[in-house]
Amino acid sequence: MSGPISQDWEPVVIRKKAPTAAAKKDEKVVNAARRAGAEIETLKKSNAGTNKAASSSTSLNTRKLDDETENLSHDRVPTELKKAIMQARMDKKLTQSQLAQLINEKPQIIQEYESGKAIPNQQIIGKLERALGVKLRGKK
Repeated sequence: MSGPISQDWEPVVIRKKAPTAAAKKDEKVVNAARRAGAEIETLKKSNAGTNKAASSSTSLNTRKLDDETENLSHDRVPTELKKAIMQARMDKKLTQSQLAQLINEKPQIIQEYESGKAIPNQQIIGKLERALGVKLRGKK
């Protein structure tokens, strides 16, 4: 910039922001508007005040569920894996809780794996493989 420094004397207008939706619904604001004679629109929400979720129209899904006959269940630990875990643990002369401690899991998890109740988790099987030094998954 060349020449003398000049100041910009343009007015800067700062406005209060428009009221938010919550503020418009505020009782004081509504009453003030009534006194001022402004138009006020009141709407009743379709299921306001009832103890129902907006999506509780069950009729569509119940029929589908009634027609559904397929039996869905999670995969459980296969017998080979249970035996492999037990065998490897016995070879290392570890108890279930010692093994659990080694892989930072609860003893209950080892119990579930060895009884076949657990839903196989690749991460846990990986930890077991490292702790026991055996391959538990993949081709034997």
